[in-house]
Amino acid sequence: MYQSFDSMPGHSRLWIYQANRFLTLEETNQLEEGLKRLCDQWSAHQVPLSTSYTIQHKLFAILTVDENQAGASGCSIDSSVHFLKGLQQSLGLDFFDRTQVALMDKGQVILHRVGQLKSLFENRTLTGDSLTFNILAATKSEWIENGRIKIKDSWLNKYLPKTAVAGE
Repeated sequence: MYQSFDSMPGHSRLWIYQANRFLTLEETNQLEEGLKRLCDQWSAHQVPLSTSYTIQHKLFAILTVDENQAGASGCSIDSSVHFLKGLQQSLGLDFFDRTQVALMDKGQVILHRVGQLKSLFENRTLTGDSLTFNILAATKSEWIENGRIKIKDSWLNKYLPKTAVAGE
């Protein structure tokens, strides 16, 4: 049962799917239509879920479920993944490509390949204080409050040179 993203409570469970490239306006519209359909029919054990979605930065498809209404089960989560895989195929996107990371640079969202991170840190294009997105946020509140975090505070910190971790 779809609700507006803004009306979803902060404790709502969250799943963030990053596309492998930025979406066009037409793709965003198609994705919104598909996610609305998913939210309208999403259920766990035949119990409708209170759900929502948002698309942010032309890159992130974000799904939420208010588990105080009804909890998302393993099967219902699997059904959302299956639905997204179908959407990505029709749109020519990949929401499950983990070889790219989204970063903020001078107010712009940019994508870098994970394999580039070492050289980007070595030449100081990126530092531990550079901003990335907290794609591991588990709730809507966590995403709203800490959706952008410093690399040194994220899962990407393992790519920082040891001197950068100690020195920053």
